[in-house]
Amino acid sequence: MNRSHMRVYFDYNATTPLAPEVAEAVARATQDLFGNASSIHYFGQQAKAALDEARSAVAALIHADPSEVVFTGGGTESDNFAIRGAAEAAEVSGRRHLVASAIEHEAVLNTLKALARRGWRTALVPVDQSGVASPDELRTAMADDTSIVSVMHANNEIGTIQPIAELSAIAHERGALMHTDAVQSAGKIPVDVRALGVDLLSLSAHKFNGPKGAGALWIKRGTRLQPILTGGKHERNRRAGTENVPAIVGMGVAARLAIAKMSGEAARVRALRDRLEEGILRAVPGTAVNGARTARVPNTTNISFDRVEAESLLIALDLEGVAVSTGSACSSGTLEPSHVLRAMGLPAHRTQNSLRFSLGMFSTEEEVDHVIEVLPRLVEKLRGLTRKTVTA
Repeated sequence: MNRSHMRVYFDYNATTPLAPEVAEAVARATQDLFGNASSIHYFGQQAKAALDEARSAVAALIHADPSEVVFTGGGTESDNFAIRGAAEAAEVSGRRHLVASAIEHEAVLNTLKALARRGWRTALVPVDQSGVASPDELRTAMADDTSIVSVMHANNEIGTIQPIAELSAIAHERGALMHTDAVQSAGKIPVDVRALGVDLLSLSAHKFNGPKGAGALWIKRGTRLQPILTGGKHERNRRAGTENVPAIVGMGVAARLAIAKMSGEAARVRALRDRLEEGILRAVPGTAVNGARTARVPNTTNISFDRVEAESLLIALDLEGVAVSTGSACSSGTLEPSHVLRAMGLPAHRTQNSLRFSLGMFSTEEEVDHVIEVLPRLVEKLRGLTRKTVTA
């Protein structure tokens, strides 16, 4: 392929392309499984059987019991359900304090803000320079009436993995529930709900080559949650509304694929990510990696480029056919500095000069080498423009 016309997609943390097997399963289900899974006739039961199969696959991905998996419309809904559901269920006992890390996804941070406007107290646990929330900091943030602690398993911008099992133990010591947003880890690294010691875990199909609009919340048996959608008795009375059968079928297929390929794929993608990261650091002066180099998901690197505005570099790369991002897709479109990098205590310029490269299933060595080849020229050009502006 002519490299100058190469299209490179390195934004897998924003969303992933469908695996071919998933696309096929979704198309087939759209055609064949049109019944309502709540109907008792043949067509309904066919749809219900497909849901059950997908539920078992998603449960297997996180080493859970299928009866504890509730299907949702995606990661944002799962996070909302976990936090609002737990907060409202605990409210009767007078527990009105919520804790999250300072680097959570907007789906968690904005849910806390919404509950704060309704009278809940909230606390954010700071992170260190590598982007990790320490158990000691969580201990300090806790109160006697904390009802839920929410700390993501892996961060969407820098890929850093949090010590969830230790944090869970601290939450439980104080009688709080522990929720983890595993949207960026599920399907990439092993996730085991029992080993993590959590009560609630969110995941989203489109982050591991499944369709958009399908997610799940794992609810440990016995955990009290107030449903946030009221209506029929779907999902064992936990989430009202007719299930999106084709998308959920696709999620199930994506989960099975992830289980089968995880160890080999993680090693392959990690090698590509390391090749990209080392290539960029070597070829472009004034670069540094943000976040922990060791405890992170295998597909993500977040690199800061001195004297370059991230948005300009992102646009320059896009014109070369290379897709990357400045951080969370859910907050892009804003020129705000990254709240994640800010929480890590990075200087102001570094919160605005960093790009996230996230790789995945279809990423190749050729693509990595192409990016390493085009980047130095683009960065040099942008730095030249900055110099001219400064000296003008």
